[in-house]
Amino acid sequence: MIYKSYLIEQNINLIDKNLFLFFGENIGLKNEFKNKIQLSSKDVPIIKYVQEEIIKNEESFFDEILNISLFEKEKFYFIEQSNDKILEIIKKIELKIQDSKIFLFADVLEKKSKLRNYFEKSKNIGAVPCYVDNEMSIKKIIMETLKGFKGLSSQNVNMIINNCNLDRLKLNNELNKIKTLFIDKNIESNKLEALMNPKLNDNFYLIKDEALKGNKIKTNEMLGNTIFDDEKNILYLSAINQRLNKLQETFELVKLTNLETAINTLKPPIFWKDKPSFIEQSKKWNSDKIKKVLNKTYDLEIKIKSSPTINKNILIKKMLVDICELANA
Repeated sequence: MIYKSYLIEQNINLIDKNLFLFFGENIGLKNEFKNKIQLSSKDVPIIKYVQEEIIKNEESFFDEILNISLFEKEKFYFIEQSNDKILEIIKKIELKIQDSKIFLFADVLEKKSKLRNYFEKSKNIGAVPCYVDNEMSIKKIIMETLKGFKGLSSQNVNMIINNCNLDRLKLNNELNKIKTLFIDKNIESNKLEALMNPKLNDNFYLIKDEALKGNKIKTNEMLGNTIFDDEKNILYLSAINQRLNKLQETFELVKLTNLETAINTLKPPIFWKDKPSFIEQSKKWNSDKIKKVLNKTYDLEIKIKSSPTINKNILIKKMLVDICELANA
């Protein structure tokens, strides 16, 4: 049975089947569905798989699905990177699952895809196509997310639309940056334009990456040649936190597979140019180190917001030096 994605967006409770397939090129929309599913049932445990893990150990997967716990009668299962290879397994399990729900997430599936056809034609399971957004849907997301913000002129809305290039994943990242920068909910066009220009942020991201790799020489050299923008200090901290959270997510996946596969499983994916750096960082960090830095960035953010007269540049640079030191600890 085919479900319209915009209807599911409006009401996640329309997911009324035990088996659902989300497919298509709109990664941002699929990520939103994952978040909404989790938020709609906060007390339900969510178990994540990559399709290849299930295929390699089919029996273990069946045992997990069919094992009814006395304490957890309902579970949600997310299966990433799904394609036609998993169809026969789904057919075997379809009539046996009762309280639990299985959500499959796939990239583009052609019309001739056996998995897609099976989910679309069956009355007992659901398929949700996640196609690319258009300008109207992107504009609607901007207006809803930034509702209550002053300065949201047509010019600024168009600037955001042009910058994300109708990519919902990039749009959500940009909207998070905007909410972080304009905490007073007053958008200034010149600051927004600077925020939308990636070239202005390149130096910081390069330093951040070298610090996380524990490269003292490059970190110190770049810190000495860079002047940070006081208006973006919260964004700098947010960028550090995002990378640390992504590393933590990788460590959780590594428990089930190897590092390379774990990184390839991440959503949104790590850009191919950034992979070598990310792999190097993964080898330097662990959960305890990440927790220490996240606590420090949280404290520093409060300090920056509550003390407007302090030298923010020095504090951010010290934070990067501390991160570099901890990477090598």
